[in-house]
Amino acid sequence: MNRTILLIVSLVGVSLACAFTPPTAAQPSAPSGSVLYQDDFSRNSSGWDRMLANEGVMDYDAGGFRILVNSLQTNFWTTPRQDFSDVRIEVDTGKFAGPDENRIGLVCRFNGTDYYFFIISSDGFYGMGIFSGGKAALFGQAEMQRSENINKGLAVNHLRADCVGNTLTFYVNGFQVAQAQDAILAAGDVGILAGTFAAPGVDIVFDNFVVLQP
Repeated sequence: MNRTILLIVSLVGVSLACAFTPPTAAQPSAPSGSVLYQDDFSRNSSGWDRMLANEGVMDYDAGGFRILVNSLQTNFWTTPRQDFSDVRIEVDTGKFAGPDENRIGLVCRFNGTDYYFFIISSDGFYGMGIFSGGKAALFGQAEMQRSENINKGLAVNHLRADCVGNTLTFYVNGFQVAQAQDAILAAGDVGILAGTFAAPGVDIVFDNFVVLQP
């Protein structure tokens, strides 16, 4: 199916998470590979936005972080209120329940309204782009594309997003699937994202979130 319009509509429906709070100060330069921030979600007081509503749930759950989206064409995202420019973000994620036609991903350089996104679906598609000015746009593709490197269904995927200068690179399970150049966003928060297309009940779990110096 054509996922271009669905992606744009859904990303306009911004998260029902808490209002954006100014992040902490940016971290100083560190050697490549240094851990700038990490969270295995074992403590429910580590600062991520949480929500419980009819539209869905975002909360710590059994040593991970769960995002359940019950609304159609909707994305929820949550951030730990950090501030970075160049980063390498990684996370382990899997579908707990719901449709395979979903969105699961990472966010970088979130400034309170705009951000870069790196997403996959549990039926084997990926996309990378920007949400800016109330609209979403994919980089280098008209719609989400299929990749054999994505583990489907309930299987776990390891996602990595590099935001370095004007270069954005997306990896899935160690394989590069997309790269683009963009200079609109220079710094901001990092986070995780999950969303629906035409079916509700997308239920995603994230674990082992880490931000590294690229």
